[in-house]
Parts: sequence; C-alpha cells; structure tokens
Amino acid sequence: MKKLGVGCAILGVLLLLVLIFVAIAGTSYNRLVRLSQSVDQQWAQVQNVYQRRADLIPNVVSTVSGAANFEKSTLTEITQARASVGQVNVSQSTAPTDPAKLAEFDRAQSQLSSALFRLLVVSENYPQLRATQNFRDLQAQLEGTENRISVERMKFNEAVQAYNTAIKSFPAVFYSGMFGFKERPYFAATPGSEKPPKVQFDFGHSNAPARP
Repeated sequence: MKKLGVGCAILGVLLLLVLIFVAIAGTSYNRLVRLSQSVDQQWAQVQNVYQRRADLIPNVVSTVSGAANFEKSTLTEITQARASVGQVNVSQSTAPTDPAKLAEFDRAQSQLSSALFRLLVVSENYPQLRATQNFRDLQAQLEGTENRISVERMKFNEAVQAYNTAIKSFPAVFYSGMFGFKERPYFAATPGSEKPPKVQFDFGHSNAPARP
C-alpha cells in the first residue's frame, strides 16, 4: 500500500512537470507565431518603400529625358535596372526563407540604387533641368524614399534577429523546426549602410556648364 502511494506521488509529480512543460511550450509557440508575423509585416513595409521608389522612377526618367541631349545610356541603364527588379520573384507578404533569394532581391535593388544615383549625378550638368520645380520635387521625394528604405531595412533585420534568437532558445529549440519555424536571412550590410544615403543637389552653387 505504501509503495502504491509512493508510485502515485511520483506519477503525480511527473504529470505536473509535463503540464508545466506543455504550458511553457504553448506560450513559447505563440511567441514564435507573433515574431514570425512581425518579420512578415516588416518585410511588407520594405516592399512598400521599394515600390514607392519604383513608382517615382518613370517620372524621373520622363523629366530628365526632356533635357536637350541628355545622356541616353544613363536613361537606358536605369530603365533596365528597374526591369531587373521586377524579374526577381519574391513574395510581397512573406519574408524569404532562402538566403539566396533575398540576396538576389538585394542585388537587383542595389543595382537600381546605383543607376538612379548616377542618373541624378549626371543631371547636375544640366542647370536648366535642375531649375525646374518638377525636378526639385522629385529630388526631395527620392531623398525621403531612400532614407525610408534604409530605416525599413534596419527594422526588418531587427525583427529577423528577434525571431532567429527565439527559435534557438529554450524550449523552442526542441520543436521549432518540427512546426516549420525556420531561420530567416538578413539583409547583408554594405559599406556605409550605417548611414542613410543622401540624394541631394546644390541647386544654387553649381558652376557646371550645360552640355550642348
């Protein structure tokens, strides 16, 4: 009888421990779901700001192409870079789980950033273009958008870091993979990425002559 009582006590303790573990695991699982959703939400924000920039580009190209003898190769480069971005197949609402896919997306966007920056630099050689209100407005919108892209990329990396840390922590590390919680890739840091890029012109002090 005494042995039966001891056995029941041990069973009761084990059952209590199982219930405690299930409760902790349930809370941890719910946290992983929230963190995963946070990553996807921040990815959608990244996509939004990149799309805003893409939407500005046709107006930029249209405005600068109106300048006499504007360098056609520069316009072609930015048009091709924008088209390349559209060819990268990534979800608009779910963050990539494949590092190669995120890297492909990042490369395409970086090429577009470089092409756009070169286009605006070349525009400095055209004072009559820089004097127009439309060009000034576009420059201001692009500057704000580039800064916003930098901010949203940073927030995305922070969300991914919180998620990746959670799936490797106790007790999630024992079941996260089983429930489909996979590590998410980051945006790779680039030189100077700690500061948002500035797209800015000195409209009043450039002495560069207009090209014939």
